[in-house]
Amino acid sequence: MRTAQIVEAILFASDAPLNAAEIARADTSLDEDTVQMALDELRADYDESERAFELVEIADGYQVLTRSEFAPYIERFDTVPRPNRLSGPSLETLSIIAYRQPVGRIEIEYIRGVNSSGVIRTLLDRGLIDVVGRDEGLGRPLLYGTTSRFLEHFGFRSLEDLPRPEELPVVLRDRVPLGPVAEPEEEADPQGSEQHVLEPVDGEAPEAAATAEQPAP
Repeated sequence: MRTAQIVEAILFASDAPLNAAEIARADTSLDEDTVQMALDELRADYDESERAFELVEIADGYQVLTRSEFAPYIERFDTVPRPNRLSGPSLETLSIIAYRQPVGRIEIEYIRGVNSSGVIRTLLDRGLIDVVGRDEGLGRPLLYGTTSRFLEHFGFRSLEDLPRPEELPVVLRDRVPLGPVAEPEEEADPQGSEQHVLEPVDGEAPEAAATAEQPAP
């Protein structure tokens, strides 16, 4: 049995990206270098044979995904799983966390101008963010950062794929003074097709577009 076949079988069976080290655990005959060579072979084979799917480097790993040009056909079928769409408040909050992590709730609320505890809880439940530490300030508030699920959700290989601050219409590098925020907002995450853009924060924050294809059957 060829190494490429073993690697291909593992990738098709997995519902999440895997890196070479994780795949190598499948058999004692495998190591990272051997797996990486098999991954390169599979990627070239899929491209040369014009298959409907491709091997994509995403979320610090690899995943076999349907090519984006076939998305309109796949969306016609109710049997194909569709990720939940993120609401505007969730996208706003996620944008701030992605660019300013580690960041606390108070700073997020000051930037957005509204209580964001419910939105943060939703993002935590979805695994898009996680607690990454505590601030040294009064009460040592929790600090939040993005997860590998965030990278997978938006089709990023790593956080380095986010647009650079100098490329954005508004730079989110500088810390802001804290101030009062508005009353809590209603948080609702409607069902539907997944959005693949980090939408503006109050009409000014960055866009970070990335296509996230549906997994291959």
